[in-house]
Amino acid sequence: MKIIPLKEGNFSASKSKDFTLLTEENSDKIGGIKMSVQPFLIITENDYILLDAGIGWKNESGATVVSELLERENIHPGQVTKLLISHLHKDHIEGAVKLTENGFEAAYPNAQMYIQKRELDFAMEMKGNPSFDFDVLEKLIQLPNIIWMNEDQGHITEEISYEVAGGHTPFMQVFWIRENEETVFYGTDDLPQASYLKYHLAYKSDFDGRKAMELRLSWEKEARENNWKILLYHDLDKAVVEVNKEK
Repeated sequence: MKIIPLKEGNFSASKSKDFTLLTEENSDKIGGIKMSVQPFLIITENDYILLDAGIGWKNESGATVVSELLERENIHPGQVTKLLISHLHKDHIEGAVKLTENGFEAAYPNAQMYIQKRELDFAMEMKGNPSFDFDVLEKLIQLPNIIWMNEDQGHITEEISYEVAGGHTPFMQVFWIRENEETVFYGTDDLPQASYLKYHLAYKSDFDGRKAMELRLSWEKEARENNWKILLYHDLDKAVVEVNKEK
């Protein structure tokens, strides 16, 4: 299994959920919540699996940062076979669509996209909430190759399992990818930064902060016992952490 972090950058997110790229010049001057946006590509023997799609941030040439990072790895977006969407906040889905001369199209045209149907129902009740970009969301759900998920847990393939964890949003789902005795865990915004393993807090930014905290405690115990590699979507410095058994 190969893990490729696709970091779009470190950003400041304002209360209105506008994202500003942090640079050496502005990082000390901008307020808001500082976080990375960092999807992951996991390559197994059977699949190229993208975990969330980022915000589609573009570099100076107009290409998306993620596409540039994939190109460095000699990977074309058409090689991605599965796009697993944890939840529908804008910073997790905007990179899944692209505007072309023919209108909006899938950024990963050959990927089956897995979306929790109840998460969509929740999102559609949140019109006006700045965490969602409804223009993009409405384009996203019209794309082909969507697999609508309704179960609380299960397997997508023998390698990929999921669970509707809730916490950050009511129906947010987390994923495990297992191959050759190696386990990768993606806790998305219930476990977005390494510090969440150190400070056991209930965050007001979560739909159910206490549930998210309890989930983290449970996952940390399992990670220690089973040597998980934990993927961190919003950590400013780290991409992957392994929890030491002896710790």
